[in-house]
Amino acid sequence: MRAALLTEYRKLVSTRMWWVLLLVMVAYLLFIAVVMAFSLATGGGAGGPGAGSAAVPQGVDAATTVYALANPIGYVFPLLVGSLAFTTEFRHRTITSSLLVEPRRGVLVVAKLVSSVVIGLVFGIVGTASVVLGGAPVLAAAGDGAFLASGDVWSLLAWSVVVLTLWTVVGVAFGGLVPNQVAAIVVIVAFTQFVEPIARVVGSAVDALSGVAQFLPGAAADAVLGTSFFGGLGGGATDLLPRWAGLAVLVAYALVFAVAARSTTLRKDIG
Repeated sequence: MRAALLTEYRKLVSTRMWWVLLLVMVAYLLFIAVVMAFSLATGGGAGGPGAGSAAVPQGVDAATTVYALANPIGYVFPLLVGSLAFTTEFRHRTITSSLLVEPRRGVLVVAKLVSSVVIGLVFGIVGTASVVLGGAPVLAAAGDGAFLASGDVWSLLAWSVVVLTLWTVVGVAFGGLVPNQVAAIVVIVAFTQFVEPIARVVGSAVDALSGVAQFLPGAAADAVLGTSFFGGLGGGATDLLPRWAGLAVLVAYALVFAVAARSTTLRKDIG
């Protein structure tokens, strides 16, 4: 298993795509954090046009809203980099040699999942740091403060790293289930940028759908963080799962995708 883990880790970091995605994620999250922090600071800060409005987060709530953006806005990047663990092998037909080296297909799946944790941590730390670097100066200058001495803020940042790491693992499992690289990328981008955001906004506005929306992967991740960005856009109350349940749902997605990949994609003869 140790040899398989080292091999899979080297495969992940031996190409340039992971750090290209990392750089794009940093630029994207920095920009979004600056825009969101400025919007909250000018719309909900003291003396701002939205001052006193309960709909606009203020104080430490504004800070946590900005610092939590790495999940609802940036989770597409660890998902994509995780999916490359499988889809790149099928695209370049190196999966055959991988199975010759490690013929136990279950071990191969586990090795890919576990080895992705390291690169997931990198994306988690860098992604979380990006929203802080982008948002904190704006909040400190134009809002009620950056609140970087708050224990609640640091707890949120720690859980943000955990969540982004889990997204990488989920991406690996999904890539095994959908080994066609183009198809996997299209599905991931479409789901994270359009399907789930719309579903969560609708779910927050329609009581009959709110229970289902809680179990969407992004909503489960928000439950781990304890705050929701998309839910409030629907104009209704946002109910999140308990933190432990959110973690369980995310892990369940990874396990279900991994088992499905082992039972379908990796069950076939691969030549």
